[in-house]
Amino acid sequence: MTVSLFDQFMSPTFLGIPLLALALTLPWILYPSPSTRWLNNRLLTLQGWFINRFTQQILMPLNMGGHKWALILTSLMVFLITLNILGLLPYTFTPTTQLSLNLALAFPLWLATVLIGLRHQPTAALGHLLPEGTPTPLIPILVIIETISLLIRPLALGVRLTANLTAGHLLMQLTSTAAFVLLPMMPTVAALTTTLLFLLTLLEVAVAMIQAYVFVLLLSLYLQENV
Repeated sequence: MTVSLFDQFMSPTFLGIPLLALALTLPWILYPSPSTRWLNNRLLTLQGWFINRFTQQILMPLNMGGHKWALILTSLMVFLITLNILGLLPYTFTPTTQLSLNLALAFPLWLATVLIGLRHQPTAALGHLLPEGTPTPLIPILVIIETISLLIRPLALGVRLTANLTAGHLLMQLTSTAAFVLLPMMPTVAALTTTLLFLLTLLEVAVAMIQAYVFVLLLSLYLQENV
């Protein structure tokens, strides 16, 4: 039973070829390309409105130097939301349940924010490692603690996204299995379990969007400290 529960998180293969690259490419194919016409259809209008609102929300606390990251952060947000929601469809694979993929997204972007801070304002970047007014005997300990908390940021980004999506998928599978098993024995309880599964699915759609937003929001906060 334990093995079958976690089989859904294995990367699918076809003729021995991993299909992870195809799953990562699919989100970009689904979205229509913007046109140069003055009047667009409803889908393009809604897409443009969502991207504009999200970009304004993310870039509001950043100065002009951080606005150069608008394309990266917005693209990452749309990419993660699409992957997370597509993974809720039946017989699909969710790449963002793989810790390796999430760390591959989090670590380079976090490292870029740190390097930008060290390049443009090294004094302020290093000053974050030692809070102002720290007693002299505590300085070595606090520097070590702040350094560890800085280095653990990309790991926390990847683990948070992986853990939330994995827990949601497991809970949905357990609930659906319970409803299927209880249907011939206790139809009333099975109906209640199916209702719970429907509500849980709505919750997971919200979690999929919120976790993508939190991932990008934390990256923007790390960028705000260094620009």
